Amino acid sequence: MDNPDILFANIEGIFYRAVDPAYRAYALAGSRSAGRYSEITQPTLYLSASREGVDAAMHAHQGNRSPHLEVVSVRVVADRIVDLRNPAALSAIGISLDDAIAPWQDIVAAGGSPRSWAVRRRLESCGAQGLIDPSRKAPGLWHLVLFAWNQPGAPQVAVID
Repeated sequence: MDNPDILFANIEGIFYRAVDPAYRAYALAGSRSAGRYSEITQPTLYLSASREGVDAAMHAHQGNRSPHLEVVSVRVVADRIVDLRNPAALSAIGISLDDAIAPWQDIVAAGGSPRSWAVRRRLESCGAQGLIDPSRKAPGLWHLVLFAWNQPGAPQVAVID
């Protein structure tokens, strides 16, 4: 892990998040439940790089979401993001994409710890502030997962609409 340029990407742009309109004021509060990369006690902000990515992600969570969601646009400026689509970064960090994309919901429901949580712990131990996650529902699309935000030294995010 000698070359941070191989490991980390800088991200700047507009991303998207589905929110219940009743909780729009909390759009940047992060997840309130366990997720692919987050235990229930770990604030995590899940964003998509496109509106199509939001749709793909919502298909995976249909039973857990309000049927009346709206999509908000979020401006993001972040560094120290690990791109899980980059085999060289994964190799240098010592993680497997298979662990990141392995099924997780049934494991969490049964009280277990999915392999993707270990991926997050490893990334954080290397100084990562988030990750780029390839969509499993729509190949070619991707999501941005932030471990911290709007704190000194962390990615900065703001709702823009």
